[in-house]
Parts: sequence; structure tokens; C-alpha cells
Amino acid sequence: MFGFTAKVLAAAVVAATVTAPVAKAEFINIATGGTSGVYYPLGVALSELYSQDIKGARVQVQATKASVENLNLLGAKKAELAFSIGDSVKYAWDGNKEAGFPKPLTDLRALASIYSNYIQIVAEKESGIKTIYDLKGKTLSVGAPASGTELNAREIFKAAGMTYNDLGKVEYLPYAESAELIKNNQLQATLQSSGLGVAFIKDLASSHDITIVAIPKEVVEKIGAPYVPAVIPAGTYQGQTEDIPTAAISNMLVTRAGVSDETAYQMTKLLFENLPKLQAAHSAAKAISVEHATDGLSIPLHPGAEKYYREVGVLK
Repeated sequence: MFGFTAKVLAAAVVAATVTAPVAKAEFINIATGGTSGVYYPLGVALSELYSQDIKGARVQVQATKASVENLNLLGAKKAELAFSIGDSVKYAWDGNKEAGFPKPLTDLRALASIYSNYIQIVAEKESGIKTIYDLKGKTLSVGAPASGTELNAREIFKAAGMTYNDLGKVEYLPYAESAELIKNNQLQATLQSSGLGVAFIKDLASSHDITIVAIPKEVVEKIGAPYVPAVIPAGTYQGQTEDIPTAAISNMLVTRAGVSDETAYQMTKLLFENLPKLQAAHSAAKAISVEHATDGLSIPLHPGAEKYYREVGVLK
């Protein structure tokens, strides 16, 4: 009798093994940027945390062309987490074709604001340019056409009641080339979007008399989120003796509505509970703080992220 019972139990176990649903592995693709930038090393650090602490997760990091590509990957459900500059997120939500988004990506959800890029306008001192309004009739470089920096320039000029037609000449050049033209007296100013203390401005200031150009607070407030008024502190660059008002735009971690609440919660929680690991990956992470994680968001928070922020008291 016992032998029969054992056989029945064994058969039942086999049947249960065959018919029980197999738990689906959670796949998290993190869309970052170029391997020499900031997004990629931070993405690698997050992937290690998520692989270790999100049960059943299969995590990979994808190097990309950054913000626009990343958001389109989310829209196509080919990524679960992406780094992006905040204004690109707004353009994606609105479906701004000129910015690279053929249709509105309304499934995007915010996970966190992280560190900021600062709009930094640098002019040769002899030009007499002190504020954005002084750029009228002057030569200015605004970054590559339709780049994140150039889109920033358009927004700033629009809020100031200006267009490129007000300038003497517009050049579409990146950091290094712009600096060289200023050194050679072939360009009067350049507008760039980057972290404070950026190397190309430091280099230019060490060999050339420059002015950091003010963008008044009221101009920035006219644009609104994701732009926020900010200050380039005195002494950031050689010869800069006073604080200069400007605009900052938050970089963001973005997910999509289809990512489960629990996964979004864990991704947010692990981010803020392991900031030293991210700071070891790149110094830009020193500016990340949970207190400012919901600042300047232009799209809805993912419910999983919102749950975490309520737990820690950031949201009431």
C-alpha cells in the first residue's frame, strides 16, 4: 500500500512540475548614452544594483546616442529605464517632430530628477556682452543643429523675446571648436549645456579674458519646467568674480507605464539607497539627492516611484 501511495505522490509531483507556470524573468534594459559620457557609467552602476537586488531581474545596459534615442526606445517598448535631459522628455511627451519625436510618447513616466545641466553662455570680454540681451548683433555658436544644446538655445531666446535673426551670425558648433574660434577672435560667444566647471570653459578662461553671460531669472521662469533658475557660483571659472544667474535643466531617469509598480519602486529605492556607488561611477552623481528627485518634472511620476517618495516623506 505504501509503495502505491509513494508512486501516486511521485506522479503528482511530476505532473505539478510540468503544469506549474514558469515565473517570467523581469527584463530591464537601461538606455544610456556614449561610453565616454555620464549616462553610461551611471547606467552600469545601476545595472549592477538591479541585477543583485531585484529578484529574477535580467539587466543590460545599452549604449546609445542619448536622450532622443533613449526616449524613442521607451516608446517602442525596447527599454525599461532611460537617461534623458528634461527638455527632451517634454518634447517627447508633446510629440515635437522637430526635436525627433514623430508622435506623442504619453506612456513615459518619471522615475527621478537626478543631476542638472547648466546653460552656460561664454563671451569674449572685449565684446561687451554681459546679459543674453547683449547678444543682439553678435556672433554666437549654439551647438549642432537640433542637438540638445541647440534646442536649449531656441527656448532661451524665445523666452527672452529674441530669435536667431537678432544675432549677427549663428554658428552650429560643439564645445571645442567654439572655444578655438573665440581664442582666434573669430567668434564672440558660445552657448553650451553642461555641468559646472566644464573643461573647455576652464581652458578658455586660462588663456583668454571671458565673461560668463547672465540669463535673468524672469526669462527662465517664463519657460517653466523643466527649466529652473540657477546660479553659476563666483569662482567657477578664472576671472569670474560674481554669481551669474542662468538656467538649469534636470537630467532625468525615465521609465514607461508598462513597467510594473513593484519594479519601478525597487529601481527608485535602490537608486537612492546606493548613492555612494553611483558617485564612485561618476562625480556627477554627487548632485543626486532624494530631496530634489521630484523637482522640475514635466511628465507624471510612475506610481512605483511615487510610492517610494511618499515612504521617505518627499511627497505628502
